Amino acid sequence: MSDENPTSPGKALDRLLGIMAALRDPNTGCPWDAQQTMSSLTRYTIEEAYEAVDAIERGAAADIKDELGDLLFQIVFYAQIGKEQGDFEFADIANAISDKMERRHPHVFAGADTDESALSAQWDAIKAQEKAESASSQASMLSDVPTGLPALMYAQKIQKKCAKVGFDWPDIAPVLDKVAEEVDEIQAELQAEPVDSLRLEEEIGDALFAMVNLARHAKVDADAALRRANLKFAKRFAQVEQAAELSNKQLSDMSLAELEHLWQQAKAKA
Repeated sequence: MSDENPTSPGKALDRLLGIMAALRDPNTGCPWDAQQTMSSLTRYTIEEAYEAVDAIERGAAADIKDELGDLLFQIVFYAQIGKEQGDFEFADIANAISDKMERRHPHVFAGADTDESALSAQWDAIKAQEKAESASSQASMLSDVPTGLPALMYAQKIQKKCAKVGFDWPDIAPVLDKVAEEVDEIQAELQAEPVDSLRLEEEIGDALFAMVNLARHAKVDADAALRRANLKFAKRFAQVEQAAELSNKQLSDMSLAELEHLWQQAKAKA
C-alpha cells in the first residue's frame, strides 16, 4: 500500500507527527503541550498504559483503538521533545526497537536454527551480551529493572531474575509456608502494645511480596490477578448499591449485617 493512501501507516504517522510538532510550536501551539517535559509526561504515560490494558480486558474494540492511540501519542510526544533537545526523534526510536528485535530474534531474521524450547535461553543470552557490551552496565543484575514499575510488577520481575540464577524455592510448598509465616508475623504486630506502624507496614509488605512469589510459582500473573479481583469487587459492589436503591435505603444507613446480606446475594449472581 502506498503512503499516498491516507489510510496507510506511513501517511497516518506523518499526520500525527505533524500535529505534535504544531502543538509544541512555541508561538502558535498549545500552551499546555508546549510547556511539558519528559518528566512531567510520565504520570500521563502510566495512566494511558493502564487505560489501554483496561480497554483490552473489556474487549471493546473501539475503546482499545482509542486508548492505543492515546498511548501512541505519548511516544510521539517524547519523540518531539527529544527532537527539540537534539537527542533523538521518532525515526531513531523506531529504528532502535527494530534493531533490537532483529538482534534478539536471529531464528527469524538471521536464519539461525533454534529449537522452540531454547528460545527463552537464547533471548536471555542475547540480553546478557547486550548488557555486557553496554557502557552503562550496572553492577547488580537487578539494576536494569525499573524501580518506577507498579509494585506488583516490580516484585515479579526481580523475583524472576533471581530465579534464573537459582535463588528460588524448588517447589510451591515452601512458598505457601512462607506466606503463612508472613501472615503470622502481621498478626503478632497487630497484637503488640503499642502497635508499631512502621514494623506493621514492613510485615504487610513482606506478606505481599510472598504472595507475588506464590503467584509466580503457580504461573499466575499477580498484577493481572489483582486487577481482575478489583473488577470483580467493583461489579459486586455496584450490585449491592442497586439492591439498596431498590429498597429505598442509603448504604450509609444500613447495618453491617444488612450490607453483608446484599453482598452475599451479589456473590451468588456471579
